[in-house]
Amino acid sequence: MNRRNNCDFSYTPWAVGAGVLGLAVGAQMAVRLRRRIDFHGKVVLITGGSRGLGLVMAREFAKAGADVAICARDSDELDRARQQVRQYGVDVLGVMCDVTKRNQVEGMVEGITRHFRRIDILVNNAGTISVGPMETMTVKDYEESMQLHFWAPLYATLAVLPQMKRRGRGRIVNIGSIGGKIAVPHLLPYSASKFALVGFSEGLRAELEKDGIYVTTVCPGLMRTGSPRNAMFKGQHRKEYAWFTISDSLPLASMSARTAARRILRACRYGEAEVMLNLPARLAATIHGILPGMTSELNALIHGMLPEPGGIGTERRPGKESESEWAPSKLTAPSESAAWENNEVGARNSGT
Repeated sequence: MNRRNNCDFSYTPWAVGAGVLGLAVGAQMAVRLRRRIDFHGKVVLITGGSRGLGLVMAREFAKAGADVAICARDSDELDRARQQVRQYGVDVLGVMCDVTKRNQVEGMVEGITRHFRRIDILVNNAGTISVGPMETMTVKDYEESMQLHFWAPLYATLAVLPQMKRRGRGRIVNIGSIGGKIAVPHLLPYSASKFALVGFSEGLRAELEKDGIYVTTVCPGLMRTGSPRNAMFKGQHRKEYAWFTISDSLPLASMSARTAARRILRACRYGEAEVMLNLPARLAATIHGILPGMTSELNALIHGMLPEPGGIGTERRPGKESESEWAPSKLTAPSESAAWENNEVGARNSGT
């Protein structure tokens, strides 16, 4: 009798723990289901939506039945993207807009709202990348990166918030980067501005949840969008382009833009707070959170393997003007293929 009682008692903590865990998981699932939205009939605005990840997300939203507005600065690029997205049978609006100009952003939001009557989901995706050692970066590089990665999302957010608050619902997705969690050598303006965006996005999430507006911060790692050919390179620009494009093409370290877009849509659908898009990015962020000194030392070692200053110095060249025997090559084939698929070929401006 005593033996049985002792055995029963020994299992009690495990039973309690399992019960608590079950309740926690059940509560989390209930919250996810309560926040879940159907994209069919929703209106989505994607900045920088004419190519790269923005265009891939536009296609995925359209497949899910959402009407889509995309903006960019290149009219030809917009027309090509609009035709691609329209094939899914939804209403697609292409708007020329420089999202670093607040008056243009406000005018764009007003025009889209007149056309569709509302904006349900805002995706702040427009981006730029300038690659090179710190010595080649100018104050202008930092200013431009902050304008596009911080001020532009702020302008768009402020423009759509009043109508979302009136309805008591809405979704905002901010495309940050692993570079907004861990500073990346030779990408200082990019990392600094993405850190600003991630901080803004996390704070925005906390303040807007009471209004029924859910903000999702997305931090991609390496991703095969085809964007390197439209990124800007400085210093020894051909070497910089080669390492950047090869890294972007690594099958185990990088992920396809389509896989990334589908994961982002799922996070938006359920109102998730944050998404780290691939395993290497999640591991890097976790290790950095626990051992920041170690990742800093590792980054210093990586920096030592990257091209030295020199070449064209502070001048900039797009990737498509920085080719060498290494890029394009078999090593960069996945990135080149993505460039053709995602409207990066023939594009004029840099982007995410």
